[in-house]
Order: sequence, then structure tokens, then C-alpha cells
Amino acid sequence: MTAIAPSPSDYVAHTPRIADLPRVARENYHAMRRLAGSVELDPILRHLIDIRVSQLNGCVYCLDMHHNEARDDGETTQRLDTLAGWRESPFFTASERAALGLAEAMTRLTDGPVPDAVYDEAARQFDEHALTQVIFAITVINSWNRLMVTTQALPPTR
Repeated sequence: MTAIAPSPSDYVAHTPRIADLPRVARENYHAMRRLAGSVELDPILRHLIDIRVSQLNGCVYCLDMHHNEARDDGETTQRLDTLAGWRESPFFTASERAALGLAEAMTRLTDGPVPDAVYDEAARQFDEHALTQVIFAITVINSWNRLMVTTQALPPTR
């Protein structure tokens, strides 16, 4: 049996709460963009962090955007398809695994503080500067997710 993809008219959509966030909160929005742009990290690692955190936070806007950016930057479908199961997947490097573990711990703070073992593994994989960049990347995407989820931002239809 062949699956048929839904047409855009089949989608159930909600109305964004703030239709034009960059216009309504111009300075705040641009400050967030400047902070995001200040992070110095390999683009592929940044995409993995952005996507995994967005998966955890249920941010459809960011998932759509970062999946497209990752593919445009050469990320493979196989790695994107297995990212949610990165612990079991053989397709991620030790440094990517350390960053993803830290990303999950920082995103799930309701589970408790970031475990020493998770932080220590990240510190083994990255020098101090790179580790701070990973931490800022995780912080930035969590902030973007909270903005987009709260305002119910919708990705563009293609």
C-alpha cells in the first residue's frame, strides 16, 4: 500500500499569537539574532544541537527551519532521521554525542541540574572556548524555542 502525503488543505493549523514578532519586538528580536550570530561553532554541530533541543521542546517552527538549513549545509538524511535516537545510532561522533548529551541535560533542567558526568564528558571533548560556544548555542536555541512555542509561530508552507 502506498502512502499518500496530505495536501496543505488537510493540515490542522492554529493562528499565531503574535503574527510579526520581529516588528512588534524589534530591538529584542534583533538582540536575540545578534546573540545567535555570535556563537562560533561548526555549522553541522550547531544544526544537530538546534534540532535536538527543538525536538525536546516541540518547536515546529525551529524544527522546520533547522532541518532545512542542515540539509542545505550537507547534513545527511540518515543522521537527521536518527537524531532523536542518537544514543543508539552509530552515526554520531564522540564530540557530537557529548554536545547532544549536554543539550538534553540543559534543556531538561526540571529533571535536576546538569549531571557532572555529562558536563565532564563535554569538557573532555571540547576545549574551554568551544565548550562555552556549545553552551551558548544550547542556551540560544532554548530561548528561540520558548519564543516560537509561546507565540505559536508557524513554519512557512512550501
